[in-house]
Amino acid sequence: MKKLFTLLFVSLFVFVLAACGGQDSTQEDTNGDDSQTEGNTTEQAEESEEEATTITVGATAIPHSEVLEEAKPLLEEKGINLNIETYDEYILPNRDLSEGRIDANYYQHTPFLNQQKEEFDYDFASLGGIHIEPMGVYSKNINSVEEIPDGTTVILSNSVADHGRILALFEREGLISFKDGVDPQSATLDDITENPKDLKFDAKYEAATLPQYYEREEDVLVAINTNYAIEAGLQPSKDALILEGSESPYANLVVTKSENKDSEALQTLVEVLRSEEIQSFMEEKYNGAIVPVSE
Repeated sequence: MKKLFTLLFVSLFVFVLAACGGQDSTQEDTNGDDSQTEGNTTEQAEESEEEATTITVGATAIPHSEVLEEAKPLLEEKGINLNIETYDEYILPNRDLSEGRIDANYYQHTPFLNQQKEEFDYDFASLGGIHIEPMGVYSKNINSVEEIPDGTTVILSNSVADHGRILALFEREGLISFKDGVDPQSATLDDITENPKDLKFDAKYEAATLPQYYEREEDVLVAINTNYAIEAGLQPSKDALILEGSESPYANLVVTKSENKDSEALQTLVEVLRSEEIQSFMEEKYNGAIVPVSE
């Protein structure tokens, strides 16, 4: 009887040891799997974070947003996802950039940028020019500079930054003259000293509405920014009565906050927009209405 009790006790002891050993082994295996899974998850998260470089760029619809859309796949190849915010006017893209809603914008030239910085105290930096949109003067009924009647109204935008650019076109055609020493590109309406045709310059209109006045007012001259002219179905090289040349200093820029000017993703954006693929796209798509800038 004593031997039987001893045998049972030994058997029970061995079973308990085996059970404890199995539990430890299982827990150790489980912990090991958890550790490995956690490690894999961390590595995947780090890889995803590295790959998910996303930038948001504000732009007017044509041609800027279209050019950015063309650049999207080229940027994706470089690990950059591009979000495009499209605007139909010129004030909000800078306001949204200042308030951090977008990382950069692409729509404005240097004089407009400088005017906005002075007026709103923006701390912005240009990352470089991408293309030039030659300014044009259009008319429904007037077919040549020589046919412009005395007293014709000239409709232009209320953007003071564009006034010198527009007036320089009229000065180039001999229609007006400026005070001595005035740079035509920075001239204002007050700088006009000679106006033999007594042209009436009317500068109270939003730039986006100018094509409407071209369609509605038959005996006027309308100075229209090329992006809005294209949207309205106009072909600047064919339809403009007076057209700015490719030597224009008004390149459209990629602009960001000064603190982000060294952003690798934004620098890559500029490189892609200046690439041969994008420049060829601009030349073919817009038939000379915009001129690519490579530097």
